[in-house]
Amino acid sequence: MGKRIINFKRKEAMQVKIQSIHFDADKLLLEFIQKKLTKLGHYYDGIMGGEVFLRLDKAHDTQNKIAEIKIQTRTGDLFAKRQCKTFEEAVTETADALSMQVKKHKEKVRGN
Repeated sequence: MGKRIINFKRKEAMQVKIQSIHFDADKLLLEFIQKKLTKLGHYYDGIMGGEVFLRLDKAHDTQNKIAEIKIQTRTGDLFAKRQCKTFEEAVTETADALSMQVKKHKEKVRGN
Protein backbone atom coordinates (compact mmCIF):
# COMPACT_ATOMS: atom_id res chain seq x y z
CA MET A 1 0.00 0.00 0.00
CA GLY A 2 1.03 3.57 -0.49
CA LYS A 3 0.85 6.33 -2.99
CA ARG A 4 0.09 5.30 -6.53
CA ILE A 5 0.30 7.87 -9.30
CA ILE A 6 -1.57 7.34 -12.56
CA ASN A 7 -1.11 9.77 -15.42
CA PHE A 8 -3.72 10.33 -18.11
CA LYS A 9 -3.19 12.59 -21.08
CA ARG A 10 -5.73 14.28 -23.31
CA LYS A 11 -5.18 15.39 -26.87
CA GLU A 12 -4.87 18.97 -25.59
CA ALA A 13 -2.02 17.88 -23.27
CA MET A 14 -4.03 18.10 -20.05
CA GLN A 15 -2.35 15.84 -17.54
CA VAL A 16 -4.23 14.38 -14.59
CA LYS A 17 -2.38 12.80 -11.68
CA ILE A 18 -4.42 10.53 -9.44
CA GLN A 19 -3.08 9.55 -6.04
CA SER A 20 -4.88 7.03 -3.88
CA ILE A 21 -3.37 7.33 -0.43
CA HIS A 22 -2.97 4.12 1.63
CA PHE A 23 -5.00 2.00 -0.80
CA ASP A 24 -4.98 0.96 -4.44
CA ALA A 25 -7.79 2.42 -6.53
CA ASP A 26 -9.25 0.01 -9.06
CA LYS A 27 -9.26 0.59 -12.79
CA LEU A 28 -12.99 1.44 -12.91
CA LEU A 29 -12.58 4.21 -10.33
CA LEU A 30 -9.59 5.64 -12.20
CA GLU A 31 -11.52 5.65 -15.49
CA PHE A 32 -14.52 7.26 -13.74
CA ILE A 33 -12.29 10.05 -12.41
CA GLN A 34 -10.68 10.61 -15.80
CA LYS A 35 -14.11 10.87 -17.45
CA LYS A 36 -15.31 13.43 -14.88
CA LEU A 37 -12.22 15.60 -15.22
CA THR A 38 -12.23 15.44 -19.00
CA LYS A 39 -15.71 17.00 -18.91
CA LEU A 40 -14.27 20.03 -17.10
CA GLY A 41 -12.11 20.70 -20.14
CA HIS A 42 -15.27 21.21 -22.20
CA TYR A 43 -16.15 24.29 -20.14
CA TYR A 44 -12.80 26.04 -20.41
CA ASP A 45 -9.87 25.30 -22.68
CA GLY A 46 -7.44 27.05 -20.32
CA ILE A 47 -7.21 23.99 -18.05
CA MET A 48 -3.63 22.75 -18.11
CA GLY A 49 -3.86 19.76 -15.79
CA GLY A 50 -5.10 18.44 -12.51
CA GLU A 51 -4.34 16.45 -9.41
CA VAL A 52 -6.71 14.14 -7.59
CA PHE A 53 -6.14 12.86 -4.06
CA LEU A 54 -8.29 10.02 -2.77
CA ARG A 55 -8.11 8.98 0.85
CA LEU A 56 -10.06 7.33 3.62
CA ASP A 57 -10.89 9.34 6.73
CA LYS A 58 -10.08 7.51 9.94
CA ALA A 59 -13.53 8.26 11.34
CA HIS A 60 -15.78 5.26 11.61
CA ASP A 61 -18.86 6.85 10.11
CA THR A 62 -20.07 5.87 6.64
CA GLN A 63 -19.00 9.12 4.98
CA ASN A 64 -15.28 8.45 5.17
CA LYS A 65 -14.25 8.68 1.48
CA ILE A 66 -12.51 11.97 0.62
CA ALA A 67 -11.79 13.34 -2.84
CA GLU A 68 -9.66 16.45 -3.29
CA ILE A 69 -9.19 17.85 -6.79
CA LYS A 70 -6.91 20.69 -7.83
CA ILE A 71 -7.14 22.03 -11.38
CA GLN A 72 -4.33 24.12 -12.84
CA THR A 73 -5.35 26.81 -15.33
CA ARG A 74 -3.23 29.30 -17.21
CA THR A 75 -4.12 32.01 -14.68
CA GLY A 76 -4.30 30.11 -11.38
CA ASP A 77 -5.43 27.00 -9.53
CA LEU A 78 -8.94 25.90 -8.59
CA PHE A 79 -9.59 23.50 -5.69
CA ALA A 80 -12.49 21.54 -4.26
CA LYS A 81 -12.84 18.82 -1.63
CA ARG A 82 -15.79 16.62 -0.68
CA GLN A 83 -16.35 13.77 1.78
CA CYS A 84 -19.04 11.17 0.98
CA LYS A 85 -20.06 7.51 1.34
CA THR A 86 -18.33 6.41 -1.87
CA PHE A 87 -15.39 7.70 -3.86
CA GLU A 88 -17.59 7.98 -6.95
CA GLU A 89 -20.02 10.23 -5.07
CA ALA A 90 -17.16 12.31 -3.63
CA VAL A 91 -15.54 12.71 -7.06
CA THR A 92 -18.89 13.63 -8.65
CA GLU A 93 -19.65 16.29 -6.04
CA THR A 94 -16.10 17.65 -6.22
CA ALA A 95 -16.21 17.79 -10.03
CA ASP A 96 -19.59 19.57 -9.87
CA ALA A 97 -18.14 22.16 -7.49
CA LEU A 98 -15.15 22.63 -9.79
CA SER A 99 -17.46 22.94 -12.78
CA MET A 100 -19.06 25.98 -11.17
CA GLN A 101 -15.63 27.41 -10.31
CA VAL A 102 -14.36 26.83 -13.86
CA LYS A 103 -17.36 28.61 -15.37
CA LYS A 104 -16.91 31.60 -13.01
CA HIS A 105 -13.17 31.63 -13.66
CA LYS A 106 -13.75 31.62 -17.41
CA GLU A 107 -16.13 34.60 -17.15
CA LYS A 108 -13.65 36.47 -14.96
CA VAL A 109 -10.78 35.86 -17.38
CA ARG A 110 -12.84 36.89 -20.39
CA GLY A 111 -13.94 40.03 -18.59
CA ASN A 112 -10.34 41.23 -18.29
